[in-house]
Amino acid sequence: MVEEADLKELPGVGPATADKLIDSEYDSLESIAVATPTELSASADVGEKTANKIINAAREEADIGGFETGNKLLEKREEVSKITTRCDEFDDLLNGGVETQTITELYGEYGSGKTQIAHQLAVSVQLSEEEGGLDSKAVYIDTENSFRPERIKQMSEGLGLDPEEVLDNIFVARAYNSNHQMLLVEKAQELAKDLREEEGKAPKLLVIDSLTSHFRAEFIGRGALAERQQKLNKHLHEVIKFTNLFNATALVTNQVQSNPDSFFGDPTRPIGGNILGHIATFRLYLRKSKGDKRIARLVDSPCIPEGEGIFLIKEEGIRDA
Repeated sequence: MVEEADLKELPGVGPATADKLIDSEYDSLESIAVATPTELSASADVGEKTANKIINAAREEADIGGFETGNKLLEKREEVSKITTRCDEFDDLLNGGVETQTITELYGEYGSGKTQIAHQLAVSVQLSEEEGGLDSKAVYIDTENSFRPERIKQMSEGLGLDPEEVLDNIFVARAYNSNHQMLLVEKAQELAKDLREEEGKAPKLLVIDSLTSHFRAEFIGRGALAERQQKLNKHLHEVIKFTNLFNATALVTNQVQSNPDSFFGDPTRPIGGNILGHIATFRLYLRKSKGDKRIARLVDSPCIPEGEGIFLIKEEGIRDA
């Protein structure tokens, strides 16, 4: 957490403005650096021009937002960590596991394994780095009443972990509508800051299961599409902010619909349109196979070729086929 005296070093920030920034949870240079002038202006009660100066100064201090060489970015990429899915074939599909500083989207029909993977990652993130985890906690936003502590208990026992300790490290909130869901991501940022101050480390996993269910139910018809996409866009940018501030990964599950214009191939397509398609770093399409087998197909990635992998959903969790 940045001190009030440090905030006052920024141009346009006096004692009163510094207090307002801290009260509005802008208590680090990074959180100010990634804010928009409109947001900061409303929170600190300053003009947008002043807010812009404050943000630019914070970006300079925090070394965020300027041009950098490719080598410098390569160095920063070394800070990226990965969480194991506990299935080697699935991990290989993602070049070693689910990355931090990204949004990974899982979409597929009911029963394709989306929630099972979300539960597994909430357990796996607590493993040591040597075991494929990040020795950290998880935040789980549940929009469909699908989180099951009993399942976490089974997966914990499958890895030889203490189920009670694992459950204590997962912070779960039920989202009752899209506005509440958006608020919970902001609350997740506050929780992460508090834990970083108290324990020296923030949660490294944010799960939203599912991302689109409330938006889909509340914004019906073409007339509401523009408003839905605007809200979803804002929501996703808050999720990105969480991943960048805490070097965390965001795992979002997504519902699907059938594309009636498709005459050949699989007509299944994810909800969320281009907004989600452009913002999600990795997109994985999950589908059922025989018995407890599931197939994961990497549909989109900035650096990994498309491919498929098979995984099993067993009592002890996600495992190799």
